Amino acid sequence: MSTKGAISNFIGKYYLHFNAAALVDAAKGYEDQLNSGAKMLVSLAGAMSTAELGKIFAEMIRKDKVQIISCTGANLEEDIMNLVAHSHYERVPNYRDLTPQEEWDLLERGLNRVTDTCIPEEEAFRRLQKHIVKIWKDAEAKGERYFPHEFMYKLLLSGVLEEYYEIDIKDSWMYAAAEKNLPIIVPGWEDSTMGNIFASYVLKGELKASTMKSGIEYMTFLADWYTNNSKNGIGFFQIGGGIAGDFPICVVPMLYQDMERTDTPFWSYFCQISDSTTSYGSYSGAVPNEKITWGKLDINTPKFIIESDATIVAPLIFAYLLDM
Repeated sequence: MSTKGAISNFIGKYYLHFNAAALVDAAKGYEDQLNSGAKMLVSLAGAMSTAELGKIFAEMIRKDKVQIISCTGANLEEDIMNLVAHSHYERVPNYRDLTPQEEWDLLERGLNRVTDTCIPEEEAFRRLQKHIVKIWKDAEAKGERYFPHEFMYKLLLSGVLEEYYEIDIKDSWMYAAAEKNLPIIVPGWEDSTMGNIFASYVLKGELKASTMKSGIEYMTFLADWYTNNSKNGIGFFQIGGGIAGDFPICVVPMLYQDMERTDTPFWSYFCQISDSTTSYGSYSGAVPNEKITWGKLDINTPKFIIESDATIVAPLIFAYLLDM
């Protein structure tokens, strides 16, 4: 029997209503899922890696609190960028006050801004590029094909980046995932920086597009994984909206409706942390009940929505699950 720590006890005592109460209910529901033998998918949208969610998310992975991840290409690469170039990042607390000229000045200094944090192009993007391109080309020379996350795992586990490490390796969620060979789904990887770089090598005729496994192959991989792991249920914990959430959740109606596997279970838990409002047909702002009509969630699936900032909410929920 686990004993909850100070953070868990604090939110249990004081987080009693509105979004605070939804946070506690969602955390308890997540814990109930794991205790019942269910598995959990966590989806990462936005810039969670640049927000350094890895400091606590890596521990979630090590403690088997997440069994599969769906993330954008940006989150896949930005955790590694932070690992190798952390000291070169710049924080801009007054980002709301920047003029177009000041934004241009950041560009000319090789600093790409994500809200209040600037990613250093030379130390982050290019440092990874020279090593990952070699791995891509070596695979192609051998006639091998891999998913984007598998190439990143090879990069991390090869040790070629160790000389650049600027944070504790325990704070990298990608390294924790690589050590466990955790399955990751990366829909729309092509729109990430590394995806753009890969496309540039295809355009130059130095790589074949087919060396990188595709989004359709990710969906078929996920379909098989879901089928093989859903005996006791699979929950869905969604941070943000967009393709990182929409892509994997669709595997259930695809299996049920398109494959006509009518014994496919619905997702057994659903929680979304979102700052998007319900309006104008947005996916990110859709309330969980809408997903019932699409054959993703059951009537009785535990459903939670926490309308707040994921950089505040996710660490608190993860702290609860880790008994902090």
